[in-house]
Amino acid sequence: MLRNRIFAVLTCGALLSSMMLTGCGGSGSEFDDGTMRKDMSAMDYAKDMGVGINLGNTMDAYWEDLSNKTSGASLIGEDKPSNYETCWGAIVTTQECIDGMRDEGFDTVRIPVYWGNMMEDDGKYQINEEYMDRVQEIVDYCRKDDLYVVINVHHYDAYLIQNHDKEEVLKATEIIWEQIAKHFKGYSDYLIFEGFNEALGSQREGDNLTEEEIYDYVNDMNQVFVDTVRKTGGNNKNRILIASGYWTNIDNTTKDSFVMPEDSAEDRMMVSVHYIDNVCYWTNRVGGDYWQKYSTDQCELLKEAFSSRNIPVFVGETTSIYEAEHIEAGASVTESSACLETILNMALDYDFVPVLWDVNNNFYSRTEYKIKSESDRTVIAEIAERIDTEE
Repeated sequence: MLRNRIFAVLTCGALLSSMMLTGCGGSGSEFDDGTMRKDMSAMDYAKDMGVGINLGNTMDAYWEDLSNKTSGASLIGEDKPSNYETCWGAIVTTQECIDGMRDEGFDTVRIPVYWGNMMEDDGKYQINEEYMDRVQEIVDYCRKDDLYVVINVHHYDAYLIQNHDKEEVLKATEIIWEQIAKHFKGYSDYLIFEGFNEALGSQREGDNLTEEEIYDYVNDMNQVFVDTVRKTGGNNKNRILIASGYWTNIDNTTKDSFVMPEDSAEDRMMVSVHYIDNVCYWTNRVGGDYWQKYSTDQCELLKEAFSSRNIPVFVGETTSIYEAEHIEAGASVTESSACLETILNMALDYDFVPVLWDVNNNFYSRTEYKIKSESDRTVIAEIAERIDTEE
């Protein structure tokens, strides 16, 4: 967006005005002045968030340890945040990496987080301070660049649900989100909380819940998330929050059984789903007439269920690369970049917030600080220009 291109001119003044803030929990940081824009609707925020990219397989990475019934993660190396940040192949995230995302035209960075790393096995669900500080450091990289930042509970939601009963899961959810919310409550509305990832809708082996009970479970988890964040006060009273869909699946999430949580704040909720064209991708039918119709129909479902009620749709994971094997024979759209362009423009036509799923050295190079494919770079640049023009 245009604001990102003029950001360098404004940085000095902004930093001088914010240096009085500290980086300690609940107080914001030197890179975020804590401003909350009261005149913006949730839809206004969605439009301002543009197109985003995930910092995937990074702070959400963990080494599974089924014997640890508290965190689900085993100790790695020296048990430092960098050990977990890099255990799935990522490099240690740098300011330059985030700078490059901004420069390539992204306006939002989603930081998935596995909060069970470095957690004591004592049933208290206390987030490790070093790990929390490392997440804050990456948030600050993004805020230094005037980017929107979305943090969530990622993979850890699945661990909790699949290893504990519902009562314990709701308890753990409250404890974890209270810690996150208190730590970041001084940050501005450029920081957004997303409750969970894809695990809502799953269940512990042997529980045999009915569909109605599963939907109740999903709705209860989202409600605990919202209630917990709001009660921490400060900027969290009015921060944008994202409720997670049933498996983030569009068909499941648009059913009447999925209920958006009640919220004490007015017009401050979004809903999260993943992959507009997911079925076509996994059945190798991308690029043809069926793909176009299926993707449009999925968007229409979301429009009817949410957008028509002024609830923005956050597509927290969107396909970034379409490998040849996923393209349908005889398709009219055959190049990965053209598929990307089609889906991103479709999402924006519906006022959704599309966020590309990406991992280390995949779509974007975290060492060269640029989108790897020139045709993909062109697509993102043109999308960014479209967004600027529509502002």
